[in-house]
Amino acid sequence: MANVFDVLRKDHVEVIGALDELESGPTAVSGANPDLLAVREKLVEHLIIEESKHEAVEEEYVWPTVRDRLPDGDRLADHAIEQEQAAKYVLNDLIGVKADEPKFEELVSAFITDGREHIAYEENIVWPELEKTLSAEEAEELGTKVEQGKKLAPTRPHPHTPPRPGILKAAGPPVAAADRARDAVTGRGRD
Repeated sequence: MANVFDVLRKDHVEVIGALDELESGPTAVSGANPDLLAVREKLVEHLIIEESKHEAVEEEYVWPTVRDRLPDGDRLADHAIEQEQAAKYVLNDLIGVKADEPKFEELVSAFITDGREHIAYEENIVWPELEKTLSAEEAEELGTKVEQGKKLAPTRPHPHTPPRPGILKAAGPPVAAADRARDAVTGRGRD
């Protein structure tokens, strides 16, 4: 078992790696061939799936804990959720866009900038404060909930679903099941 910060940090490391690869990788404009563009599309597809799961479990478990434990928790959580909602729209808009379309690179660029800002906000502003309020046992319990929640979380962004835990508890499982069924039919997320 890992504590919540280790679980989330592992996700962040993976996302930053993907962002670095997207930022430095060849694009249609720089002359990437169709095979390289296909790799770029797969990387974005993987990023959409993993980010969708990550944000869903944060909304379900982490942000309610921040609200409950920190004196300015509502402000911190609201800001983070606002960032996440903006990212969901960008990720949603990326679904189905081909890497040779100009819109693809515009959206990827926006996500790279916003993603780095959001990760820095969580790790540098929110986590240090939250860490002070959680016992080691509580941090592990929350980490377990996040790990388990990701297994059943939606694989698409769903920007129109309000990011509130009660709604997520009710809508999350059927939405996630529908996402996974669509993924199975389309082959989405297979490497």
